[in-house]
Amino acid sequence: MAPCCHSDSSDLRLPSASQAVYREDCTQCFDSIDDKFGVNVCLSCFNGGCAGPREHARLHFKRFGHPLALNIRRTRKKVQREEPPQKISKLAVNAETEEDLFDTSTRVICYACGQADVDKSSGNLLSVIDGVMNATTFSKREEIKAWEQEFIPCEHTLGLVQQEPKQIDSQDLSQCSMCDLKQNLWLCLECGNLGCGRSQFGGTGGNSHGLAHFDATSHAVAVKLGSITADGSADIYCYRCNEERVDPELAMHLSHWGINLAGREKTEKSLMEMQVEQNLKWDFLMTTGDGQELNPVFGAGLTGLSNLGNSCYLSSVVQCLFDLPEFQRRYYHPGEEPPSSEKPAADIETQLRKLADGILSGRYSRPDEKTVASPEPREILHQKGLAPSMFKHLIGRDHPEFSTMRQQDAFEFLLHVFKHVTLSKHPVGMVNPIESFRFNLEQRLQCLKCEGVRYRLDEQDNISIPVPARQKAHTLDTGPNHSFEPVTLFDCLDAFTSEEVVDLRCTSCDSQQKFCKRVAFKTMPAELVINARRFELINWVPTKLDIPVEVNDEPLDLSQYLSAGSVDGEKILPEDEDSNTKFEADPGLLSQLLDMGFPQVRCERAIYSTGNSELEAAMNWLLSHMDDPDVDEPIHTKQSAGGSGPEPDTAKVAQLNDMGIDDSRARRALAATGGDINRAIDWVFSHPDEIDQIAAEPQSNHGASPSAAPGFDTVPATYQLRSIICHKGASVHAGHYVAFVRKRLPGNPELSWVMFNDEKVVEVDDVQEMKKYAYLYFFSRV
Repeated sequence: MAPCCHSDSSDLRLPSASQAVYREDCTQCFDSIDDKFGVNVCLSCFNGGCAGPREHARLHFKRFGHPLALNIRRTRKKVQREEPPQKISKLAVNAETEEDLFDTSTRVICYACGQADVDKSSGNLLSVIDGVMNATTFSKREEIKAWEQEFIPCEHTLGLVQQEPKQIDSQDLSQCSMCDLKQNLWLCLECGNLGCGRSQFGGTGGNSHGLAHFDATSHAVAVKLGSITADGSADIYCYRCNEERVDPELAMHLSHWGINLAGREKTEKSLMEMQVEQNLKWDFLMTTGDGQELNPVFGAGLTGLSNLGNSCYLSSVVQCLFDLPEFQRRYYHPGEEPPSSEKPAADIETQLRKLADGILSGRYSRPDEKTVASPEPREILHQKGLAPSMFKHLIGRDHPEFSTMRQQDAFEFLLHVFKHVTLSKHPVGMVNPIESFRFNLEQRLQCLKCEGVRYRLDEQDNISIPVPARQKAHTLDTGPNHSFEPVTLFDCLDAFTSEEVVDLRCTSCDSQQKFCKRVAFKTMPAELVINARRFELINWVPTKLDIPVEVNDEPLDLSQYLSAGSVDGEKILPEDEDSNTKFEADPGLLSQLLDMGFPQVRCERAIYSTGNSELEAAMNWLLSHMDDPDVDEPIHTKQSAGGSGPEPDTAKVAQLNDMGIDDSRARRALAATGGDINRAIDWVFSHPDEIDQIAAEPQSNHGASPSAAPGFDTVPATYQLRSIICHKGASVHAGHYVAFVRKRLPGNPELSWVMFNDEKVVEVDDVQEMKKYAYLYFFSRV
């Protein structure tokens, strides 16, 4: 070991509690501390760079001049086990520690001096090294933050009024007051009644007697007895809000009934723990029809992603997107230096390129050879899987749902990725890959009195289509889980493009009679993504329906859904220029939707979009358009180009600039949304035609001329199924997602179906059943 003059630098400081330490994997590729060369952590800014052949750590030194780095290498210990270990999960209490499983070695290198093993005792290196090794890593810190659901109190917990106090005997706290259940028990904090919970929350069963008590008495706040801990945490549920809440005065409210908080011990899983456990249990069939386990496949484009905790929605979407040539051309650049960024973990371009390299290169697609001596026969080895923690944090940052570890909807996440990729900067010669999804949808409205016609074009990058529910004759009375007749994809598209009657005022004849409305494709995209909506309202709760949809692997001609355009002799209605005419929603419909808890502006938009017709139609519209960028904008409200609102916050303008939104658009968007950053991003995304500067922007920033109509209007419009995302579970907000992608496997010239089940990547012979119940379909134009 040799001394180094840089070890006395004043720049060497311990990482603060708020600083991210990237010591697990490289910020610009997926090389990690488990690889042969390990990771070099910069001792100036704590960036992690690979020390292998690509030397991203050395590149970091060349760009920023930070001389010292701590090389960290980790090797797995040989562990003798008599039986296979239990699966480690978020819920594991006695999980093995890193010290139990690995040996870790460190050395300090100095790029400026060219020394590969600097004396650790020189300067204050020892304390800095100790700080780096003991700091909470970036991925762990973000995981902890994301797992913490921010439950809040409500007016019912804050204003809780309890009845006369009494001492509840211990035997009266051991069983539901209305049945013999002894677990999943909820204590009413208002009167001390003990009732069992709902079975879907209980895990061990439940007869909903706690809910029945609320229905009978309107006592809203209850605590789950088995979840109470001595430090004051517990599951609190407000039946009136129908949400988990926090009770700031829980200790006092429990003592009112003679329950000493300090003496309580947690005996049952919390609601969040049970949700996570349930999602971990979901598993798609990993065996063939004769019981043989499906063979894992390895190679370029066959790399799995490890589950970060309810992240299967992210993994499935990413696998389908990076299978597309447009995403590969945009983000996969083997041999090129990564983008220059002082904070690569916070740069969307860097993280998308890192993801593309990890998935497509094949460098990480290999069996996870665990060094474990076991008397049992060796199991089939799957991949370890890449952990996309930096991408997940970055893409979900500041989003109220995607920043958490809760399960999310894969379709909503896909649209979220579309938005962020579109708003990011695209260098000269690089085409925004979302352009390949874009097309124009034509809406045709015809007055049933004067027969005048109005056309409107809407640019879209997806379609969400209804799946017709045709109940089998012999199961008419079996409830929501009955069987349905199979339908075809054409049946779904027919329903999507079929004519319907809506209530609108005609600007030509001033008639209040109905209009005939029909939608069709004016143009069609290169890549068509279809969301199949399989749900119906059961007691105003969206319930998933298992309706099979027949989809072939062979090319499908969708030419019949292209619009022929206006017909000669049609009477074209003038545009409605009466900006003072305000849409009046049906008061009865509006009142019912408001009672369900939806914001008024969304209710008005739903009623307007469904022609003031009926409650169920408006409710269906709300459920399928909740993620629309303009869903919270008032109807008929447009921001004027020369608005005289207050000057936007310069810090917020700069934040939007960092996302690739130019100064003029950023200011206009902030002015239109009251300075709300998230709504401003959505506004830019949903108002491309309202911004004068767009036409003057260089083509390289968006990948295509904004004046050109997106998509194709030529026939035949032939498409072939490329990939699907399937969901298992009763709700799209719980359960498990996997992706099935058609790939050319090594040694096989024919396309094969490959299942991506998080880190498990296997070849699948038959996907017919999976295709019938897919949630998302990705088609490529032939």
